[in-house]
Amino acid sequence: MSDLPRIFRFINRTSLVAQIVVGLLAGALLALFLPGAAKSVALLGDLFVQALKAVAPVLVFVLVTSSLANHKRGQPTHIRPIILLYAVGTLSAAAVAVLASFMFPTSLTLVSGAADVTPPSGVGAVLQTLLFNIADNPVRALLNGILAWAIGLGFAFRHAQDSTRRLIGDLSDGVTLIVKVVIRFAPLGVFGLVAGTLADSGFDVLLGYARLLLVLVGAMLFMALVMNPLIVFWQIRRNPYPLVFTCLRESGITAFFTRSSAANIPVNMQLCQRLGLHKDTYSVSIPLGATINMGGAAITITVLTLAAVNTLGIQVDVATAVLLSLLAAVCACGASGVAGGSLLLIPLACSLFGISNDLAMQVVAVGFIIGVVQDSAETALNSSTDVLFTAASCIAHGDIDEGAERRV
Repeated sequence: MSDLPRIFRFINRTSLVAQIVVGLLAGALLALFLPGAAKSVALLGDLFVQALKAVAPVLVFVLVTSSLANHKRGQPTHIRPIILLYAVGTLSAAAVAVLASFMFPTSLTLVSGAADVTPPSGVGAVLQTLLFNIADNPVRALLNGILAWAIGLGFAFRHAQDSTRRLIGDLSDGVTLIVKVVIRFAPLGVFGLVAGTLADSGFDVLLGYARLLLVLVGAMLFMALVMNPLIVFWQIRRNPYPLVFTCLRESGITAFFTRSSAANIPVNMQLCQRLGLHKDTYSVSIPLGATINMGGAAITITVLTLAAVNTLGIQVDVATAVLLSLLAAVCACGASGVAGGSLLLIPLACSLFGISNDLAMQVVAVGFIIGVVQDSAETALNSSTDVLFTAASCIAHGDIDEGAERRV
């Protein structure tokens, strides 16, 4: 028993990222040598993701409400520049996906039958869904409705008594503490997620789609390591890679395995706090980014749509490719912040080329087959970029602690 406090102190001193990497390797080894045991520990991963999803709406609601209620007049939050970066990043991702698909065309072996789901009927349906999500009942809303209610109540409480605003601030601190406890279990959660995923699926099924996966993941890596750094350099005018690698390491790794931008919101909030960003800014920009900053989704929609187009022998001119980029960017903003959310928007992009829903849903089925890699990489790009662009805007406007800026 005397060794337990020593073990806990060692765990507390060790980097959370290092612990997650250990959990990742341990899960892979367990799935490789003891697949039966790996399936049983998958419960740890499911429980961790469920805990993140459960705490994310409460965290968003309380933090956004507290930030707006306690915001001092005249204090900048720089939300508009961050939204501009989100838009530029998503459009750039769609353009990168078009170029990658032209340079490395792929074909699909379409499976028989379509998935038993109903795709959106058009761009109007996507925008209508977003609009109604914003105005949704907060009891039923998982994220978008919560964000809208939090913003509304935050502005309303700005006129409340000081004691009320202090109470909201204390509630925010309490929820943040709970979130920190949940995140401390990330190594166990990643261990269970990796072990369960590899034991159930393996990677044999992915070999038939190796070229398609290479184009998808390659485009996402190019976006993460080339385009995003260029966008950040445009903002901060200095070497962007320390910040880029920090966001990929501390946000992208957990997002890769949770496969949910919404579930990764608590992780991103804590990273923003460690980076010394202004709380009034990141408490709004991070949940907003989990909803509309979807560069990875834009790549998925574009690449899979053009793979279907190439399979059917349809010729694509430059004007149509540009239109596809715009459509994919808009569709990506309508992708839900959960695993597989972007795939159901592929039929909408396919309709641009006259591809029927039956064929388009077969492409969606292919997306689900490769989803163990595609959706993980997509979410890692989406979620890490939320922190990256928030931090870049804060640094550009001096909205960051001086000591933290030197570390970044």
